[in-house]
Amino acid sequence: MSAELPSTVDYLIVGGGSGGCALAARLSEDPEVQVALLEAGPPDSSVLVHCPGGLAVLAKTMQFNWAFQTEPQPGLGGRRGYQPRGKVLGGSSSVNAMIYTRGHPSDYDAWAAEGNEGWGWNDVLPYFRRSEHNERGADALHGGDGPLNVMDLRSPNRFSPVFVEAAKQAGYPDNRDFNGPDQEGVGLYQVTHRNGERFSAAKAYLTPHRQRPNLHVLTGAHATRVLLEGRRAVGVAFRQAGTLRELRARREVVLSAGAFQSPQLLMLSGIGPGEHLRELGVPVVHDLPGVGRHLQDHPDVVQVVDAPHLTDLFGLSFTGMANALRGIVEWRRHRTGMLTTNFAEAGGFIRSTPEEPIPDLQLHFVVGKLVDHGRKTVFGHGFSTHVCVLRPRSRGSVTLRSADPLAAPRIDPNFLGDPDDLRRLVLGFKILRRILEQPALAALRGRELPASAGARDDAAIEAFIRGHADTIYHPVGTCRMGSGPLDVVDAQLRVHGIEALRVVDASIMPGLIGGNTNAPTIMIAEKAADLIRQSARASRDAVHAAGVPAAV
Repeated sequence: MSAELPSTVDYLIVGGGSGGCALAARLSEDPEVQVALLEAGPPDSSVLVHCPGGLAVLAKTMQFNWAFQTEPQPGLGGRRGYQPRGKVLGGSSSVNAMIYTRGHPSDYDAWAAEGNEGWGWNDVLPYFRRSEHNERGADALHGGDGPLNVMDLRSPNRFSPVFVEAAKQAGYPDNRDFNGPDQEGVGLYQVTHRNGERFSAAKAYLTPHRQRPNLHVLTGAHATRVLLEGRRAVGVAFRQAGTLRELRARREVVLSAGAFQSPQLLMLSGIGPGEHLRELGVPVVHDLPGVGRHLQDHPDVVQVVDAPHLTDLFGLSFTGMANALRGIVEWRRHRTGMLTTNFAEAGGFIRSTPEEPIPDLQLHFVVGKLVDHGRKTVFGHGFSTHVCVLRPRSRGSVTLRSADPLAAPRIDPNFLGDPDDLRRLVLGFKILRRILEQPALAALRGRELPASAGARDDAAIEAFIRGHADTIYHPVGTCRMGSGPLDVVDAQLRVHGIEALRVVDASIMPGLIGGNTNAPTIMIAEKAADLIRQSARASRDAVHAAGVPAAV
């Protein structure tokens, strides 16, 4: 803990990921308040974080990554899934594939229709725009002067447009802006880059303001529980450099630790399903049964194509190593070239059948052979095509493994627990196969790897999916927003039954949005900053109306 850090701050935020970074920056704009941000991981100083192509190394080495595993999944043939989460300043925005998408407007209207006032599309669009600096320029749907830089890929791989052309040949419309008037179609993704570098939430929101005297950022600080006085949150206990410390909050504690660790921290603090907590010896402060429920994630399956002659695709070979060395030199000198890739350069949003009212599947085209999240070493060159179900019906859970705050939570996504999810993945698999057979991609003379190539009828495709599907890294919903008996926070993101405690991250999403979740998580934090400031103003007004001097 730095000498400058006071023993008590106004706002104490746990988790330096997309939500936490954005919220800390916005709240610290007021010089009259003290804001502290705790992040369990290290600073975001590694070149592997800032160079977009460093993602390939991060995936193989597990650096800056919690590297969670799921419980065995019956829907996946008993396999354990892999759940990477960023353990570094910037959180998962420092280790993700940097795709900027928001989901479909109807996703947010559905949130509002469930009783979450203020969370419809027209309500949240201003916060998307406020967060965004799109290099294409501002318009009714895009921001032009926000902190988060969004741009077209600086040096896209020459094969990404080939995938787009093949998808168009298969009958899917061209779409230059998945965040524009219509989400449906195929194209190149925009990314959170600037000047050929990754532009994480930390870089966007924290780096420009680290000199603010009222903003205190602590790394290597693993929160162990929320400190409570009765049913009011008053601070956080955390472990840093082997020492257990405490930090107090005058106004509010905010959990921004993500869909796995925000519910874990609530439960470690005695807030959650009472029976589960008692079984593990955790004293129950508030029996809140919805904590850890409603886990949702995008199930994804990959078809990998071997194309050893296409050596300007990423791959492990003598030519690939030479290309990488040249790419390192070019990136260091000019911030251009192959290492500016986000790997998942192209893709799209499509409907599994014409009867679907909006896209229910998302495609990603990866300029390399991606096997087991990139953790397995695969020789040669090729590409990978992904399809995921955007609004799966399966619901999982996060629970405590033990009362040890340093133990990983028990994660059970219940992948393919609902047969409709498998049905849609089968349809998506067939669509990808049809795209692979179009002239643009067929001309590349690649060969689908045997594992998927042999899956020709529905039964074989289902077996392949159960044997190979996994997450595409978008867990949400475990501190669900709403007013029902199994909801955790209200529409102001305040934890039901606990004072001065909010959750601000993807865990509050009532339903999984139809797209990547980084931009929506930042939007949630932007809106939360306004909610918190409005609450502070209301408290001051109430104090003044009562004729009582406001507390310093």
